Parts: sequence; structure tokens; C-alpha cells
Amino acid sequence: MEAAMNESKTAVTRPLRAGWGTGLARVSMALLVFEAVSGLAIAFGPFHAAIQWSVLVHTVVGAVSLLPLAAYGARHLADYRGYAASQATVLGYVGLAALALCAASGVVLTWQGAFGIRTAAGWRTVHLVTTLVGLGVLLPHVVLAYVRARREGPNPAIKRYFWLTFGGTAAGLAAVSGLTWLYSGTRYLNEFPEDYSYLYGTNRPFAPSLARTATGGAFAAHSLAGSDSCGTAGCHDQILEEWKPSAHRYAAMDTVFQGIQNVMAQQNGPESTRYCGGCHDPISLFSGTKNIFVENLTGLHGYQEGVSCLACHAIHETDVKGNANYTVTQPREYLWQWQTNGWGRLARDFLIRTYPAEHNQLSKRMFKKPEYCAACHKQFIDQEVNRVGWVQLQNQYDNWAASHWNQKGDATKTLECRECHMPLVRSHDPAAGDAADYNRRPNDGQHRSHRFIASNQLMPKALGLEGWEEQVRLTEEWLQGRTEIPEIASKWAQGPIVKLALSTPDSVAPGESIPLRVVMASNKVGHDFPTGPLDIIQSWLEVRVTDDAGREIFKSGTRDEKHFIEPGTFLFKAEPVDQHGNLIDRHNLWEMVGVRYRRALFPGYSDTVQYSIPCTAALAGGTDTPKADRWAGDHNLPLPAPDAPGKYHIQVALQYRKVDQFLLNYLFGATNQLTAPVTEIARASATVVVLGKHQAAAPHSHPATVALAREVGRAQSTP
Repeated sequence: MEAAMNESKTAVTRPLRAGWGTGLARVSMALLVFEAVSGLAIAFGPFHAAIQWSVLVHTVVGAVSLLPLAAYGARHLADYRGYAASQATVLGYVGLAALALCAASGVVLTWQGAFGIRTAAGWRTVHLVTTLVGLGVLLPHVVLAYVRARREGPNPAIKRYFWLTFGGTAAGLAAVSGLTWLYSGTRYLNEFPEDYSYLYGTNRPFAPSLARTATGGAFAAHSLAGSDSCGTAGCHDQILEEWKPSAHRYAAMDTVFQGIQNVMAQQNGPESTRYCGGCHDPISLFSGTKNIFVENLTGLHGYQEGVSCLACHAIHETDVKGNANYTVTQPREYLWQWQTNGWGRLARDFLIRTYPAEHNQLSKRMFKKPEYCAACHKQFIDQEVNRVGWVQLQNQYDNWAASHWNQKGDATKTLECRECHMPLVRSHDPAAGDAADYNRRPNDGQHRSHRFIASNQLMPKALGLEGWEEQVRLTEEWLQGRTEIPEIASKWAQGPIVKLALSTPDSVAPGESIPLRVVMASNKVGHDFPTGPLDIIQSWLEVRVTDDAGREIFKSGTRDEKHFIEPGTFLFKAEPVDQHGNLIDRHNLWEMVGVRYRRALFPGYSDTVQYSIPCTAALAGGTDTPKADRWAGDHNLPLPAPDAPGKYHIQVALQYRKVDQFLLNYLFGATNQLTAPVTEIARASATVVVLGKHQAAAPHSHPATVALAREVGRAQSTP
């Protein structure tokens, strides 16, 4: 602004305190230029260790610059406040205002980066815009001042001014380069073991799984692990706590999975277990540890994480074919990525908050689509696995896609996977809010739960995972239909996930059998019920009939002391067979070629089971004697008088457990104490009168069955 001296008489009498020759001017300009250059590199440069170091150095230099720049600005303004307006002075005033706002926004961002959980996008925009405005006006301001100063003749102070400015900037950039050379993050060893077996060729290293990496090669195990680091600074601690007892977390730890995988490896070789790895154990799969001579066929990192945060969020492409048909990229790491304490962790957290673009790429719109889930929640085997041909296995995605829950093109009537299995919860997480959903806002203070509540009540407790009690409680509530999800309350049914209704006559004559008809309607399940591997999952009807004295007249579906369900029980299940017709009963699906029996409920549809319950004359005062195999309890209880009517009380419950006892005994021995807990899905009851000798029976259908049939009809037409 020295050129403005010619425009004011006061310039002759008042010395400049912030002119070309002052040390404050030189230092201030050197700091400003370095901040501008490093700031533009941060804003527009590629993600790189040098840019991350620039963020840290830029922040430190910015903090150090506050006092000198404030002093320089105040003195400079005082020097020229009496000068007449000119291009140089106007540009100077605008530039000073932009600089002040840039410094203020920088202070806010530094505070948020150091002590908050994220930096506000609005403040980052202000910081960038004021930088660009400041450059746009201060550069012409300095050029104009320089031109006018040159007209007055040579000035050695100006030369020193520019030398120090550019020299200081160069020194700052050299410091960034040196720091990058000293430490640029973890160097991943993305190589398969030397003894790695390419069973299906070098171009398909992960086959028979369809999972693949973006490079086609191995990924170092820890590049997809380290989920604990996501919750070390109060950022995603809530989500981390939800994930820890979830099925995604224990997918590889699951003792049933481990047992079956070991059997598969013994029979078909360790390479065959890669078929399972894409969904159950991607970290081990991609690091090449599903190979010969590897204990548990699982790497050290992956064993505790299963489907880790990064293994899931680094996926950038999926296909609805299933069998882990997805492509995963190796996330580019922040400096000190895996530090969980100390200064390294603090610096990493600061970088993620203040330089979040790369981190934000881990959240993609594709995660919200059912097609994303289909990559793993759809399974088949083909000739590479069973040596025979293609067979469809569990298939939640196609069930949902063909059901009434999928109203294509109308989000207000469609229920998607995440809306049910990742319900919204109150949140302090930086990921809270979402403007992309039709019914949400960017500041709604909610995130989608990462518990992935479904149907496994067994494994969280068996493994003793952190927070397993809450996980099991929520799973029980979910299976019983007691979970409330406000987001979808207007389009989701009420009550149990499967409804029961009984049809019986109101009365029968002594000696007649009681016809019992049980109707089960899929009420609020988004896919088949039950779903998953139906060769090991069990859902069955438990029927108990008692008389007025409490004696058990009839039973079906009960379990013995060894936790086995009695023969003849009605079961939802599948019975797969191998090529010789033998039953697949050890989850040895690699030998499966088809099914001889399958029974499950399609969404919105119903199924019916009929029983014939024997009715003895003894209940109504006759002479028949109860048979020991029909009656339970005290057989010497007094019977009703000959002319007094009695009643049969019928209780029917739909039960569920995740793993049948035969498989648990096979994997862990007949003396093992592990058994899957049983959850009662729904219950219904009815009472039938057994008439006296001179009363006439007048049977008719129970009205609850008719009402349930109507509900089923509505469910098939509308969600």
C-alpha cells in the first residue's frame, strides 16, 4: 500500500510502521503465502501423505501466524486509514476483511478438529472461499503497490521483502517434504504367501468365492482390519459398540462356522473354504490365509473381526448373483491409521476431521440398496463346489424382490433391508442424518443401527462378546415381533412376525377325535420364514392338549432332555441331498445337488397343518381308561361325573432355534453343553367341549381362522 503515499499529504509527516522494509511485513507475507499455497494443495491436491502433513503444518503455522498477522493488519490499517480511496486501498480493505474471516474460520475448524467429532462443512467452505477471495484481491493489491513503488526508483527493501516471502514459503514446503520422507504411513505388503495355491488359476485367486479385489491381488490383512480404531475418539464409538456383538463381527469367530469350515478343509482341501470366506471372513480371504498349513484357516487380524468396518465399507461394486460377488478396494490410509492411543492417534483423528474427503468416501449411496446386501445374502453352489452342477441355496434378496414388500419406484410403500435390520437410533455420531432418504433430514440426529438384528440368539452369548446380553435381548424381541420401528410403522404390520390361528369344533362327543387346523401367516417378514440355511435352522409347532384336571392328553413338538425334537413334529426346514440321495445333515453343502423336501413361508402367504387329537370317553364320565402313552401326570385324578361335560384345552406355539442339536453334537461331541436357545415366535389357544352322554355335538370353524385368512389376503396385495 506504499504506493498510496502520493495520494495523501499525511504520508510525508507520518512514518510507515508496516511498510516494505519492516520485519513484520516480511514475516507476515511469508506466512500468508505459505498458508495460501498449502491450503490450495489441501483443497485441490490428491489424497497423499504429503497433503496430510500439509494439513498439520498448515494448522500449526496458522496458529503461530495469528498474532503477527493481527499486528500487521492493525498497523497497516492505521498507516493508511487517512488515505484517499484508490484501487490499491479498496483492494487492501477487502483483502483484510477476507483475511480476518479466513483466520476466524481457521480457528473454528482447528477447535472442531481437535476437540469435536467432525468439522462443519459450512466452516470448511467459508475457509476455502475466503482464501480464494483473499488471493483474488491481495495479489492485485501487492502488484499495484509494487508497480507504484518501482516508479519512485530502486528500493532494496522490496527485493528483500520478496526474497524472504518466497524463501519462507519454500522452507515451509521443504519441511513438509522432509516430514513426508520421514513418515508416509504404513507400507502394506500386498502379497500372497509363497506357498499359496491357485486352485482355479492365477486370474481367480479367491475362487470358488466370487469376491475379488480391485487389483486382482492380495491385500495385507491389517489394511481391512482395525475396526477398534473407528471408535477411539468419540467419532463412531456408538456404531462400534453396536457392531461388536453383531453377526457381521462374529461371522468368522462363529464356532459353528469354524467347525464346518474345518470339516470342509479336511475333505476338499483348505482352498475350498475360500467359497465361504467372501462373506464370513473377507480379511483372511483377501490376505491369502485360507491356504495350506494355516491354523484355523484364518489370519490373526480377521479372526476377531469377521466383516469389519473397512471390509464392508471398502466395497465399491456388487452384483445380485450372490456368493460374495463384489469388488473391494484397499482403503488409502491416513497417517497413524492404526494408532489407538498417544499423539499418533490424536493426529490421525485430527486429520480425519479436518481433511475428511477420503474418509467420507467410505460411505456410499450404494450401501442403502438391497442389491448391496444381495452380494452375500444370496447363495448358490455349482460344479466347482459340488462337482455336479448349479443349486440355489438361501436367497433372501430374490424372496424380498418378488414379495409385496418391494413396490418398485415407490419408496413410501417399499420396505428395504436396512429399514428393518438397521433401524434408526438416536445418535451423536458424525454420520447422523441423511438428506438422501425420502423421510429423513441431514440433521435428524439418528443413524442406522449396526447391530444387524436378525435371528441368531446363540452365538453372541456362546462367544461372550461385548454387549451380548443386549444383543440377545433385542434378537428375542425381534423374533417375537415386539420390536417397534417408528420409521416404518405406517407400512409395517403389527404383532408377531408369523401369526397363528386355530380352527377346531366347539364341541365333540366322547370317543371322537378333535380335528385341529393350525394356520400360520407370514405377517411382517421381508423374505421367507425361516430364512438362511434351512438344513440347520429349525422352526416347528409345539402342540399340547390338556383336560380340565391338567392331564396332558396329546403333545407334539416337544424336546427331550438332550434337546432333540421328537419325531413326527411339523417343521419348517429343508432336506438337501447329495448325488447319491443321502441326506445332507452336517451342513456339508459342498456335497449338495438338490433337495428332497423344503417348506417355508413366503412373505405375506400362509401355510396350514392339521392334527387329529384323540378324545377318550373317560373325560365325559365313560368307562375308557386313559392309555399310558397318551396321558401325562397323575392317572388317578378323579374323572368328571357321567353327565358332566369336560373340556380340552389346546395350546399351540411356533418355536424357533438357530442350530439343530444334531449338528452341534456332531461338531463338538455328544457330551458338549452347547445348545441353541429356543424362542417362541407366536402362540394360540382354543378350548373344545367334550359333551355328556345325552348332548349332541355341533362343531363349526373357529372365527379366528377366518379373520387370519382375510389378513393374509390383504398382505398379499398391499404392504
